[in-house]
Amino acid sequence: MANGRVKIDYSALVKEDRIHGRVYTDPDIFEEEIDKIFYRGWIYVGHASEIPQPGDFRLTTLGRQSVIMVRAEDGQVQLLMNRCAHRANAVCQVERGNAKMFRCAYHGWTYRNNGELASVTYQDRYGAWFRKEDFGLRKVPRMAMYRGFVFGSLSPVGITLDEHLGQPVKEQLDFFIDLSPEGELDVTAGVHKYGYKANWKFQIENGMDGYHPNFVHQSFFANIQRRTGAKLTDLFHSGSTSLTRDLGNGHVMLDYRSYNKANQQRVQSLLPTRPGGQAYLDAMIARHGQERAEEILTAGGTHLLVFPNLILIGVQLRVIRPVTIGETEVFLYPTLLKGVPSQVNAARLRGHETFYGPAGGGATDDLEMFERNQVGLSAQVDPWLVLGRGLHQESQDVDGTRVGQITDELTQRSIWQQWKKMMSQEVGGEVQRGRARRVTTSTARV
Repeated sequence: MANGRVKIDYSALVKEDRIHGRVYTDPDIFEEEIDKIFYRGWIYVGHASEIPQPGDFRLTTLGRQSVIMVRAEDGQVQLLMNRCAHRANAVCQVERGNAKMFRCAYHGWTYRNNGELASVTYQDRYGAWFRKEDFGLRKVPRMAMYRGFVFGSLSPVGITLDEHLGQPVKEQLDFFIDLSPEGELDVTAGVHKYGYKANWKFQIENGMDGYHPNFVHQSFFANIQRRTGAKLTDLFHSGSTSLTRDLGNGHVMLDYRSYNKANQQRVQSLLPTRPGGQAYLDAMIARHGQERAEEILTAGGTHLLVFPNLILIGVQLRVIRPVTIGETEVFLYPTLLKGVPSQVNAARLRGHETFYGPAGGGATDDLEMFERNQVGLSAQVDPWLVLGRGLHQESQDVDGTRVGQITDELTQRSIWQQWKKMMSQEVGGEVQRGRARRVTTSTARV
């Protein structure tokens, strides 16, 4: 028994080539996911460029807990729990803004934007025991950043963010960021928000699935081919040279670099014909050198899952927020590149809107599939979902990562093995036993 619940045998639910449907439908499993994955591990919470000035803040979450990401007056990025230290009232009610102070409307306690308690109403009625320095807004126990990407953990112990990401993930983030000649992203263009009535894991599985696009997005691809002649279906069939790639720790990607090279679809060959393209190409070469600029532009960013809640696809940062066992919210933040002609960023936004915007031609296709999945799970004569495509045909690349063909289910298998590992931890135990360490709360300047 754990927290009044029967202990779940996750090895019985996640096999090498299949998973049991219960992992999407059992409320007890969902509660353990929130504890073991979203409260103990490293979770993406936002990007530092969203709060560029002192006092800028944005509300976000760690699992289901409300958090204020704020840049304090000293320029440091802070993660503060959105909870008054007096009677637990939320001190911030708006999604984003700028504030020197956060004031609790219930009893008037007021906090500086670094979390310190600034004033208490009618403080004379408290005894000598009361010290304001003991009642500031609580900080997220651990916070760390990688090139502007802000991560937090509600566990005071655990592996470092550097260990969680690993070098392969950092290399992919570098590809995404270094499309900017200044090496910096701007995540202030806005956000697309959607929700669906199905489990959160369908989104992370599907985002890294190269098997579905030619079927789920058939009408969109056909429209693109009619308009431009581009045959996107070539990218997602069993003869494509593109790959699925396991980067470790549940992080996976779809890797199109070999396809881009084989088909000579290098971005730099097209750039000079586009508005602002030649100036952008020149700036990239000046920043990175010819060889590295070509490598970055050929990659074209990345198609990456940073387990468990961040996906980078196209120009967007996609953040997944579990709500209940059968309800999920998703936030899409299109990114701009610093140091590029305005026409380049405009083209990024228009391309994003074409597929992912409210009137886009593709994103809603996936949402329909997720909800059909949840309906299908109600039929339990055979409760197993099969993930065996490409099994035992994987290989190890020179960098040590495992790869499969683009339509293989290597990415899903890798996600589920990490999920099983984290879910098999003892409730209330240390994070990733044997590798735990205590880390003090940190702030960061960007």
